[in-house]
Amino acid sequence: MRFVLVHGGFHAAWCWQRTIPELNQLGHDAVAVDIPGHGARLDEESTLANRRDAIVAVLQPGDVLVGHSGGGFDITLAADAATDLLAHIIYLAAALPREGRTYPEAMAMRDSEDGSFDADVGEMLTYLDFAEDGSMRFATFEGAWKYFYHDCDEKTARWAFERLCPERFGDTTTAPVSVPRFWAADLPRSYIRCLQDRSKPRWLSDVVATRLGVEPLTIDASHSPFLSRPAELAELLVTATGTAPIGPLIPK
Repeated sequence: MRFVLVHGGFHAAWCWQRTIPELNQLGHDAVAVDIPGHGARLDEESTLANRRDAIVAVLQPGDVLVGHSGGGFDITLAADAATDLLAHIIYLAAALPREGRTYPEAMAMRDSEDGSFDADVGEMLTYLDFAEDGSMRFATFEGAWKYFYHDCDEKTARWAFERLCPERFGDTTTAPVSVPRFWAADLPRSYIRCLQDRSKPRWLSDVVATRLGVEPLTIDASHSPFLSRPAELAELLVTATGTAPIGPLIPK
């Protein structure tokens, strides 16, 4: 199999450096993508359309598409554009769009009867600096270590922190997202929950898994198992491709 790995916010393709060799050891190919505004594409504008296109450009027939954290939004957009190329899609502690809603709305909505929003954005925001252009970055190493890498040794956590980039959201905060082909395609799919995750609330993981119609797989790791548990993550990604949904997709 060939895995296409998509990073989340602040990160870039470099975050998969430990996981790719582990997938290779298991006999699989893997490629990591830099989303516009990140990594080698840091200076590019970041929009829903060009983030989607960056992923679609590397897809080949039969690929397994993996998205981490905010990258779940991006892989869903790519899957909507190229459903025929994908054998499986895996959400790793990842987000999932809500049909017709913006990214912030999708991240805040609980599956309650009244469709209410969760106003508690969490302590993590106190560790971020916000620039005049609307971008944000982790202000200190301690904040990034606490929320992204607490189960990594300090050397690894500092290596990652030094490579984090500002997160520039572009139109992702204001543009409603519609991915009708994704919902209709009903692709084979999986969700992986990180049991020690301090960055993504447990309730949100549960909501995404329910909306995907899957029984979540788990890994006993922080929000960044690609660095702290790469061999275990690689095995779990392969295992995930053999799972099947237990319920329907829920678009809204």
